[in-house]
Amino acid sequence: MICAAAVLYVTLPASGQQVSVGFDPALTKISWSLAGNVHNTHGTFQLKEGSARVDASHGTASGELIVEAESGESGNGARDKRMKKEILEADRYPEIRFTVTKLEGAISGDAAANVRVFGRFDIHGASHSISIPLTVKIKGVDFSGSGKFVVPFVDWGMKDPSNFLFKVDKTVEVQIVVVGHVTTAPLASSVNLRN
Repeated sequence: MICAAAVLYVTLPASGQQVSVGFDPALTKISWSLAGNVHNTHGTFQLKEGSARVDASHGTASGELIVEAESGESGNGARDKRMKKEILEADRYPEIRFTVTKLEGAISGDAAANVRVFGRFDIHGASHSISIPLTVKIKGVDFSGSGKFVVPFVDWGMKDPSNFLFKVDKTVEVQIVVVGHVTTAPLASSVNLRN
């Protein structure tokens, strides 16, 4: 839930002004995979909203991506109901949120580049520090990015859905492909990021 902010950071204008970006919920894809002894379970979440801001004069970045826990789907109604009620406890913790705190990386022109984003991942009533490598690309004011990260949901206090016969991993892999638009013109030259 974080690549768009990384893309934004490499579009800082030389003038030192603040830059804003809006994330497109309709085009952003969030998918997850949970391995099990009988079969692997795959599903999606829907981005609710997101934006990011960069202050070039101070070299800082901030932003949030928000997902509604109730948007989780795996294609099986009974399983999804249990996931939302017992695992995510969506009634108590309705939002999953990523907050950007730091970015590192470099990008030049519209070529794909690797960056790393750092931040806080808030889920199930707790906040966790994460660092995620991402591949990002800018073309004009359009950007896209993709990355993967692992959520150790049992270690983070969520219920293990395993039972006597069906066992699943205690971590879930999340993959995101994010798309959005920068509201100011990007730089044509390379920008290096170090906080």
